[in-house]
Amino acid sequence: MFYRHLRHLVVFSLIAVLAGCAGFGARESVEGHGSPALWSAHKQQLTRLDGWQINGKVGIRAPKESGSATLFWLQRQDYYDIRLSGPLGRGAARLTGRPGSVLLEVANQGRYEAPTPEALLGEQLGWSLPVSHLVWWVRGLPAPGSKSRVTLNGDSRLANLEQDGWKIEYLSYVEQNGFWLPERVKLHGTDLDVTLVVKDWQPRQLGQIGRASCRERV
Repeated sequence: MFYRHLRHLVVFSLIAVLAGCAGFGARESVEGHGSPALWSAHKQQLTRLDGWQINGKVGIRAPKESGSATLFWLQRQDYYDIRLSGPLGRGAARLTGRPGSVLLEVANQGRYEAPTPEALLGEQLGWSLPVSHLVWWVRGLPAPGSKSRVTLNGDSRLANLEQDGWKIEYLSYVEQNGFWLPERVKLHGTDLDVTLVVKDWQPRQLGQIGRASCRERV
């Protein structure tokens, strides 16, 4: 039973990391009721958002198991500090790192290290997931580097996103410091569903995203 709870913590921690800096350039199919021009401007604004603090809750549902946990996520450009407590009131996990070095600490279980979040996920659970995408998806953006199908709502923000075998539903947004950011998101994978509810968004634009290796190409 405890291992099942531990798996929930590890899975979401690993989904929610930034593997490195990348620019837009993937082929993107856009449909829906929004304006492509407004969507392009919205993407440019959010891509410059390179820091935040999130407090919220995450729920995970698999074929034979489910659970929930509270979430704290600090992002400072390519450094992240993600902490979860639970699910179901048990256990705690902390994931810290930057490109090339990832550390997972699980209460009363130990420390696990790997050069990438994908490698850490494979070593600990034997699962293959696009673990580096959520840093984009949580902002309401398709991840760069692969094809995506985007459906816009009437405000020219994401209503639905399909990418790399995942379907993401954006159910509500909240405005904070001039940014419109997802408040409630559902992610549907082949055998895993994740629900993210953000109770507090604190976005930060730290101002160094414009360096050559991270220039946006929208």
